[in-house]
Amino acid sequence: MRIDIITVLPEMIEGFVNESILARAQKKGLAEIQLHNLRDYTKDKWRRVDDYPYGGFAGMVMQIEPIDRCIQALKDEREYDDIIYVSPDGEKFDQQMANTMSLQQNLIILCGHYKGIDQRVRDHLVTREISVGDFVLTGGELAAAIIADTVIRLVPGVVGDEQSALSDCFQDNLLAAPVYTRPADYKGWKVPDILLSGNEAKIKQWEMDQAMERTKRLRPDLLK
Repeated sequence: MRIDIITVLPEMIEGFVNESILARAQKKGLAEIQLHNLRDYTKDKWRRVDDYPYGGFAGMVMQIEPIDRCIQALKDEREYDDIIYVSPDGEKFDQQMANTMSLQQNLIILCGHYKGIDQRVRDHLVTREISVGDFVLTGGELAAAIIADTVIRLVPGVVGDEQSALSDCFQDNLLAAPVYTRPADYKGWKVPDILLSGNEAKIKQWEMDQAMERTKRLRPDLLK
């Protein structure tokens, strides 16, 4: 899988995408993440990529020309499954969406900034708009990093124990069951006996019961 991230602040997420699981995925050749500085695609001598909005509205707006030039340069090299714009008013990102995206080969993620991007980018250049939550970030870089991390860890071979990823929260619309490790008794706080029993069938049933109970108590909306 390859993810190209277009941003005005590549250094903001450069460290993130080159550490931990994302770094290991790239070293294994299972994923590739490329950061593209949008300022490299402007003709402005000051490397500006924003301008005042028509209509006298407040804020600054990212221009269509450098965005179009960057996207076209990438599309000249390969075909993309989706060109994603991360935006507060996009479709809500969730685990099921990540599962589907992990099966794709090439993605572009465009990070917004300032007051937003020229609407013509949304009308003609992007194929999908995604939001990571009902709140506004300074820019789309953190959202792009979240999407890249969530999707790439699902690519087969990235996580050492693939069952670990498949049992994460929100798989099957349930929260994960609680987990424990050594010691079995700490200050009188004990690990549930069932987890020490070695009875795989009963442990699996306990895990499902706990996942259901936690979901009903903490996130009943998931069960709808």
